Amino acid sequence: MSSSNDLVKDLGALYSEKPPPVKKAFRIQEELSLKVVKTSGPKRVRTIAGVDIAICVKEKKLVCGMILFSYPELEEIERVWTVSDEVFPYVPGLLGFREAPCVIRTFDKLREHCDMIMVDGHGLAHPRGFGLACHVGVLLDIPAIGVAKKCLYGTFSELGPKKGERELIRGKNREVIGAALRTRDGVKPVFVSIGNRTDLYTAIVVALECSRGLRIPEPTRLADKYVGLLKREVCG
Repeated sequence: MSSSNDLVKDLGALYSEKPPPVKKAFRIQEELSLKVVKTSGPKRVRTIAGVDIAICVKEKKLVCGMILFSYPELEEIERVWTVSDEVFPYVPGLLGFREAPCVIRTFDKLREHCDMIMVDGHGLAHPRGFGLACHVGVLLDIPAIGVAKKCLYGTFSELGPKKGERELIRGKNREVIGAALRTRDGVKPVFVSIGNRTDLYTAIVVALECSRGLRIPEPTRLADKYVGLLKREVCG
C-alpha cells in the first residue's frame, strides 16, 4: 500500500489531463474503499441532491446534471450542470474515475447547502466496494447513497411483490453490501447501497421516501430527465 503522500498525488492525477493508468486506478480505488464511513451522523437530512451523467460519445464529453431538493418534501431548490472532457476511458468497475470529477465540479456550483447526494449508480454494492456513490461521497466527504436500476455485483433472494419489500445483497464472503428494494407494488426492484457517511437502513428509508409512486426515486429520476435535455443541447 502506498503512503498517504503517494495517495494524494494519485488523487491529484484524477483531475489532470493525464489520469492514472488503469492498474494504478484499481489500486487507488481499493485504498479509497477503506475510507468509506458506513454510519450516519447525528445531523438530520434536510436537503438532497440527485445527480446523473450522460456521455457524448463522438464529442468525448461528459454532461452532468444535479438537482437539489428539500427533504422530505422534495421541493426543488436549484439545479446546476457541467460539461467536462472525457479524460479517463470507459473501464467496467472504474466509472468513478471517469465520472466523479464531473460530478464534483457540478456539486461545487451549488449555492445552497446539500446534506446528501443520491447517485444513479452503486456504492458498496461493487466488486471492490467502491462504486461511483462511494467515490463521490468520500472525495466530497458528504453523506451519499447509490440507487441503481440493475444489480452490478452480489446475490439476493427473491423479493415480495409489495412496495417496501427488500432483500439484502451479499458479496462473495456473504457480507451485506446493499439491498434490493421494491419501491412500488409489482415493479422491478432498485438496488440501494451506502456511498458514504450513512447506513443501509437510512439509505433504504431515503430511497422509499423519495419514490413518489414511481420505481425510480425522484432526485435521480428528475436528474436523468434534466441530463437528457442537456445532452441534446450539448451533443445535438
